[in-house]
Amino acid sequence: MNIRNKIIVYFSLATLVICGITFALIYFLYYENREEEFQMRQKKKIITTLNFLSQIRETDNKLVENIDLLTVHDLYDEKLLLFNSSKELIYSSLDDIPVHFSLEILSRLTPENKWVETKDGLYDVIGTYVESNGKTFYGISKAYDTFGYAKLRYLEYILAASFISISIIVIIISFYLSKKITAPLSTVTKKVIAYNFEEDYKPIEVSGSKDEVTLLALQFNKLMKRMNEAFAFQKHAVHHISHELKTPISILVSNFEKIERETDPGKIKTLIKYQKEDTRNLSEIINALLEIARTETGNVLKQDKFRIDELIFDVAEELKNIYPDFQFVITYGAQTKDEDQLTVTANARLIKSALMNLMQNCILYSNDNKAGITIAAGSRPGEIIFENNGNPISENETQYLFQHFFRGENSQGKRGFGLGLVLVHRIISLHGGTISYHSENKESNTFIVRLPF
Repeated sequence: MNIRNKIIVYFSLATLVICGITFALIYFLYYENREEEFQMRQKKKIITTLNFLSQIRETDNKLVENIDLLTVHDLYDEKLLLFNSSKELIYSSLDDIPVHFSLEILSRLTPENKWVETKDGLYDVIGTYVESNGKTFYGISKAYDTFGYAKLRYLEYILAASFISISIIVIIISFYLSKKITAPLSTVTKKVIAYNFEEDYKPIEVSGSKDEVTLLALQFNKLMKRMNEAFAFQKHAVHHISHELKTPISILVSNFEKIERETDPGKIKTLIKYQKEDTRNLSEIINALLEIARTETGNVLKQDKFRIDELIFDVAEELKNIYPDFQFVITYGAQTKDEDQLTVTANARLIKSALMNLMQNCILYSNDNKAGITIAAGSRPGEIIFENNGNPISENETQYLFQHFFRGENSQGKRGFGLGLVLVHRIISLHGGTISYHSENKESNTFIVRLPF
């Protein structure tokens, strides 16, 4: 069952059930009121008759019967029986309506139990104990409430007609409201079904209201935007990874061919070193790209808590084994006073890949086999500053620094794929940080990474 039909069914049922219960309660209360009111009239008739009898007790019976003819039709189809304190019949109305259980009612009436009521079909039957002029009497009345039942039937017609009318109106309103409420949702659903990733991203148009459907459309637009970005990045990454794999594999094959032909051990050692560097670099790039692509396609970025300075020392130690002549001078900023300030919550594998790339750049683009790393954790966000002396990037090239496959003039003769800084920028952005570059004196390179420590 779709939402529109659910609105129709649930709203209609809820409204009609409430309406039905209300009408039933009205009918029940009126029914009880009719019975109580009519029984009070019967009791009043008994008391009036007893008072009248006591006043004309000296008059002959003929006069009583004539007066009774004038009053007997006060209650329609009435039978009135009056008894003295000894429960002997002293008066009976002229009607021939039988009271089959008069003796039973009379036996139940006592000075302690002064009221008995029952039903005989649609007739109301009451028995009452009455005190009049110092004497006690018992009265039994059986009558049919003509006007009460007529009003009750009229009320039934009114309530039934009202319920049918309300049902029709509620159903019509339900159809109208359900169509009006679900129209925007149906529009969004159709657009979602017709959405095509192969086409250019086009957000769903939403109204200026702030209802749930509008919020749903906005969230869908955000989701689609991210998915399109992830889809584009994934295609871009796969395309460029496959493209970049050709060159290093060709180099590896070429080096193997050279090794096969080479007889000089020194040159063989150099070729093997190049192969190790290219293979390691390519492996790091592929791992980073796969991790980023996994995150971009909707997976939660796995994060751990670790100290950033310890990770920097670990990377420096690994690079020391490959470049034993190079030295990293790692220092702490003046505001770094607590080791908790050095703790970050991030994906250790990606952050390590970014640090590895930046520190390798320090090695490749340094003129004196030395680079400085300053960890300034006292500020918010924390900073990691990488500095080395070497040929800087020109001002004109700085704007292209973090674009795919860009390599500046200072990279001539340097090994690399042109993807390293692109991945570093993406990794830092994924963790809510920034990376920037500048050259202080045109003879050095400075990268500043800002992360939320």
